[in-house]
Amino acid sequence: MKIVVFLVALSLLSCKKEDIQKDPVPIEISEKAQEILRANNQFGFDILKKSFEESGDDNLMISPLSISQALSMTYNGAQGETKTAFENVLHFGGQTTQEVNQASLDLTNALLDVDSKVDINIANSIWYKQGFNVDQDFINSNQTYYNAEVSALDFGNQASKDIINNWVDEKTNNKIEKIVDNINPDDVMFLINAIYFKGSWKTEFDSNDTENKPFYLSDGTSKNVETMQIKNDFSVSYKENYSAIELPYGQGNYSMMILLPNDDSSLTELVSQLNEQSWNDLIQNMSIPISRQLWLPKFKFEYENQLNNELTDLGLGIAFSDFADFTGINKEGGLAISRVKHKTFIEVNEEGTEAAAVTSVVVGVTSAGPGTNVFAIDHPFLFVIKEKYTNAILFMGTVTDPGQTAK
Repeated sequence: MKIVVFLVALSLLSCKKEDIQKDPVPIEISEKAQEILRANNQFGFDILKKSFEESGDDNLMISPLSISQALSMTYNGAQGETKTAFENVLHFGGQTTQEVNQASLDLTNALLDVDSKVDINIANSIWYKQGFNVDQDFINSNQTYYNAEVSALDFGNQASKDIINNWVDEKTNNKIEKIVDNINPDDVMFLINAIYFKGSWKTEFDSNDTENKPFYLSDGTSKNVETMQIKNDFSVSYKENYSAIELPYGQGNYSMMILLPNDDSSLTELVSQLNEQSWNDLIQNMSIPISRQLWLPKFKFEYENQLNNELTDLGLGIAFSDFADFTGINKEGGLAISRVKHKTFIEVNEEGTEAAAVTSVVVGVTSAGPGTNVFAIDHPFLFVIKEKYTNAILFMGTVTDPGQTAK
């Protein structure tokens, strides 16, 4: 099977509350970047729905930004019907490759330095098989717009796998130790996108207030889990089938949105209703901050999934087939994506959130060549980590069991 790797890591740093600015800083991005942002978010909801269908009762988390950036790097090498499939699945609309690349760069730059109390870094790399001829335009595009480090490795040497995984481990601050289990004979390239984010809640929870409270699982049973408590002003919204509350980090540019199904609804129903339009409607209708007593369970888990089936169902099947056209990577063709692997990590506690994500796309030769003052999060919910002004979604996931540590 064949690989290109994309990696994103995100975590939130504890900082002194007295040092944090009171207000978020507005971000302005170009119209094209706004279009790409909306495309990334919609693609994220698409992938979330497909992944949720496969997850059963397991917690899950994905990074739409990571997956989109990884696939966007690969998109630079696609041609013909394969390129069209990328554009349809990623919702690029009528934008040119140049416009997509420039908009992605603009969006990345906008997210990096907006909050001095949040440490965020985005890194990219391309690792290809020594002796494999890579089109220079493909390399130039990914270096220019994704600042990709490019290196040739001896894929027959065990040390090459370790070099790639060490890069992943470093860029995710040791939260994801590896993405490459093995390098197959047909593998010719790994493209990796890595994002690291660290920050604290704008108002931290007091660990002395944390106590065990029941969390009601989807099967009707309950279990006691460590639940944080705080009384503070929060923006909230009450919809027909769910309620939402926003918890800001740092100075407020980044936040976690928690969407909690009503008692007569379900997490499945909530996920099925999400799209770019319903998301924007929710954001626009959040209340001004009002006093609420919040109960939020602590949680920490890892998630791993191969996204081949999900991406194929969304329309990218040709990129995995013998009919794939990646002559933008190598003019002789005969290349296809063999697997897209996504790994994530998240921990939510009194200080803040730490999260990491890695998306690995492998490219190789083909076979042919509630309404009270207490907002109690006590049953399965959905969370989204986003930026306020761009509305960029960095992570999204579902928690069915806060006590679950791994998939």
